[in-house]
Amino acid sequence: MKEKVLGAKYELSLVFTDSRQMKKLNTIYRNLEVPTDILSFPLSKTTGEIYICPSESRKMMKDFGRTYDNFIAFLFIHGLVHLKGFDHGTKMEKVEKKFRKMFKI
Repeated sequence: MKEKVLGAKYELSLVFTDSRQMKKLNTIYRNLEVPTDILSFPLSKTTGEIYICPSESRKMMKDFGRTYDNFIAFLFIHGLVHLKGFDHGTKMEKVEKKFRKMFKI
């Protein structure tokens, strides 16, 4: 997935962490004092990080009508598209949909 969205040369770190750490990161970087299911951090044009919180993902998956594994893949694609430079909106949704279709997510 990473190579299809960002290319083979892009260096990506993927971190699975707990809700306490996600709340801390969300507070620092988004000024929101709540845990979240995913955060993406572009570090340069060719490097970035994605943090996923399994416990928050389990809570959110029902809102999207997805199984846990499918929702993690769904979130991963979302994070990759953010790292590609897209912000929330119809254009980002269109790009995400293309990749979800490609990977049957």
